[in-house]
Amino acid sequence: MSLPTEPIGSIPRPEEVIEGLKAYRRGDLSQEALNQIADRALRATIGAFEDTGSPVITDGEQAKPSFLTYPIEGADNVEPGGVEIPFEAGHTRTLPRLTAGPFRYQTYAAEYLERAQAYASVPVKQSVISASALSFLYPDDGLDGYARAAFLEDLVDEVEADIRRCLDAGAHAVQMDFTEGRLAVKLDPSKGLLREFVALNNRVLDRFSDEARQRIGVHTCPGGDKDSTHSADVDYAELLPLLFDLNVGRFYMQFASEDEPARVLDVVREHSTDDQTIFLGVTDVNDPRVESPEEVRDTILRAAEHLSPERLGTTDDCGFSPFGDDRSTARRTAFDKIEARVEGTRRARQTLGLPE
Repeated sequence: MSLPTEPIGSIPRPEEVIEGLKAYRRGDLSQEALNQIADRALRATIGAFEDTGSPVITDGEQAKPSFLTYPIEGADNVEPGGVEIPFEAGHTRTLPRLTAGPFRYQTYAAEYLERAQAYASVPVKQSVISASALSFLYPDDGLDGYARAAFLEDLVDEVEADIRRCLDAGAHAVQMDFTEGRLAVKLDPSKGLLREFVALNNRVLDRFSDEARQRIGVHTCPGGDKDSTHSADVDYAELLPLLFDLNVGRFYMQFASEDEPARVLDVVREHSTDDQTIFLGVTDVNDPRVESPEEVRDTILRAAEHLSPERLGTTDDCGFSPFGDDRSTARRTAFDKIEARVEGTRRARQTLGLPE
């Protein structure tokens, strides 16, 4: 399909899941009972997703504890108290820290994919967390008997396995979440940290064939949480030139909430290559107002003045409930925005004379 449209990932979970998770963490609910609750939410989410007309869906991360830490939930060599990520609204998210080696995944994303595929009648994409995000888990003061170099080698192996399992399970696409890209520029304006992140992620991506990399994409945004971000104050132009050094065929870019969209598109045109598909965010997930299909269409038509329509796709700026924030955005609002994106993309495709 020309001008493809895909979601990013998370959908706010129903109240039953929110309360079930609280009960599980208190020890008042079994894992089996929690799984049954999550399964009901998954089926309802997939049904609502398909009702929007979306040609590609996700599992809505209904059972994922977090888009970032899902691989290590239940690991006995991590503990609280790692890197803190401050958000502009004043709150922080604190990552776990590794306490010993080796680094191993407890859960692979293909498990969520396969659960969704069992109920879906349209293709399902799957998001995975990047190696660079998980590199934050290694403590600054090191670990006895487990050097950082050994950790990074284990990390690259595990992220490769995470992606490969999703591809092998038939994912429509695998999206690597790289929300820390813009944050890296904020932490290190020299861009040394960003270059390290790009190189680390390419260590993973270079293990895949050219054909496979056309099904792998990278999502970038300034880190949404509770209608706030951690790095929207960083100029997009500071990130984008290096972002396109990542060896993937798809880029899912936060765009609807950008103040200077034409300037962003010019930077994209200058630094991306013709074999890279640019999925532009056309719905602002931090704005409760639902965009109209006409607004979405017009955003795409303006983008087509800067980039070839054959290279364009559409998406949402971010997931609708990152970090398991299930109440800042109403569940209905998320689906209404997705429906507007799908219909607006259809109208833009028609206006541009592109084939369905």
